[in-house]
Amino acid sequence: MFQRILIPTDGSDITAKAVDTAIQLAKFHNAKLFAISVKEPFPYSAVSEMQPTPPQEFFDAQERIAQERLAQVLTKARAQGLEIQAHSVEALHAWEAIIEHAKRVEADLLVMATHGRRGLQALLLGSETQKVLTHCAFPVLVVHGDQAASSH
Repeated sequence: MFQRILIPTDGSDITAKAVDTAIQLAKFHNAKLFAISVKEPFPYSAVSEMQPTPPQEFFDAQERIAQERLAQVLTKARAQGLEIQAHSVEALHAWEAIIEHAKRVEADLLVMATHGRRGLQALLLGSETQKVLTHCAFPVLVVHGDQAASSH
């Protein structure tokens, strides 16, 4: 049913649950996995004589962090014998980059994590997952974080 599954990662424990789910689905469907990590753009509006981090150092650090996040997904997927491609992209809005990348790799399923916030907290914070769901035209599987374990 699913042949090309995209999993965005931010390196969090909640994302790890979504990664595990995507891997299980890929194994079941004999699908190809794609992983993406979205890097923050350099805050050019903050550039001044007092800039604490030169732009190239910022870019290098963002790429290193993205590659570390992706390496975790690559290792898990390859340990299960799955074919996987990983990419890092820079974007102001992660949700837009995720949807654009899903189109680029012709994903037929997107597996994303959510913190499971409700009510006013979810409304105020917004979520990349919610924005993807609002703007996406293909199937999205949302994996909820385990709030019960974190509240004890």
